[in-house]
Amino acid sequence: MKRKGFSLILAMIVLVVVSSLAAFMVSLSSASAKNTSDIYLKEQAELLMQSATEYSILAILGHDNSNSCVENINITYPSSSNPIFDINVSLWYIFDFTPSSSYCSHVLSSNLVDGNSSFTIIIDTTVSTSSNLNLSEPIRLHRRTVQKL
Repeated sequence: MKRKGFSLILAMIVLVVVSSLAAFMVSLSSASAKNTSDIYLKEQAELLMQSATEYSILAILGHDNSNSCVENINITYPSSSNPIFDINVSLWYIFDFTPSSSYCSHVLSSNLVDGNSSFTIIIDTTVSTSSNLNLSEPIRLHRRTVQKL
């Protein structure tokens, strides 16, 4: 009779140990999946930041800068109806002349440009995860670029 009671206690201990190991494996698996997802989103944000910076340079070169300036560019990726990332680009100009205030409000200086270019741009690009994703650790990246045009 003593053996049956001992076997029952031993079986319960084995069940507790096995279930603890199974719970640990599930926890480790979900943490690994979350880590993989976070790395993917961060890499995607870095690529979007580079693309938005290049897009803003293209937008400036394609814009008639004699009447107005491109000062802000806002993009939602992949679409505005279901965004994953919000991309904001602020452009600050350094001209070789002094524009009127109605011409462009994002002018830092007008006497810092040499004779090799007509103006210089400071591009502030910010990429952040959209608030509708409800991430526990949201992603926000910032890059400042200086570009002579």
